Amino acid sequence: MARQLIYRADVDIKVQDLARAVTRVDSIVRRSGSWLGASAQSRSDEEWRQEMTIRVQPAKFTGLMAGLSTLGTVERKSMTSQDVTAEHADVAARIRTKRALEQRYIGLLSQAKKVSEVLEIEAKIGQVREEIESAESRFKALNDQVAYSTITLKLYQPLALPTPDAPVLSFGSRVAEAFYGGWQLVTGLAIGLVYLWPLLLLGGVVYWLVRRWQQARA
Repeated sequence: MARQLIYRADVDIKVQDLARAVTRVDSIVRRSGSWLGASAQSRSDEEWRQEMTIRVQPAKFTGLMAGLSTLGTVERKSMTSQDVTAEHADVAARIRTKRALEQRYIGLLSQAKKVSEVLEIEAKIGQVREEIESAESRFKALNDQVAYSTITLKLYQPLALPTPDAPVLSFGSRVAEAFYGGWQLVTGLAIGLVYLWPLLLLGGVVYWLVRRWQQARA
């Protein structure tokens, strides 16, 4: 039995021109025979971002990844593979079993004689068919994921933040600012003198004692 593998990749690429990069992505994807899935774009003050999903055949997975790497600076890249061979075989076997059970119930339904028996068998047939639909849906999803690998591509363009212009001050504003600065200087000196009053007092006493000493010698 051939192995059933699911390949996935996540790639973050910084670009200089997002619009041009998106156009190039479309060209690269088309050349590889792949196709674009979901796509979403967002923009903030710092960056412009585009996120998209690419579906590619496993044989062209590596080549497409190399092509996308030329769009700009690859900031992050991760690749994973998942082996779903056992689950794929289990789901396929479950579908076969449920379909065989459905046919047996249909055979019993044709032999039922009572209404209660008919209703009971029809209920079981309905339940089995729901289980078959669920298993078939999962089987289809597995086949799709195996047949086409998924690449989640995120492109982003950094945006330069605008530098605010310096405010233009009028002559009156500059005079008022200078007056306020001068007043702050005067009040600062006055407060400084208040802090120094012990030194001023001590200096006065020392000066008085020196003068008395000089007068006594004279």
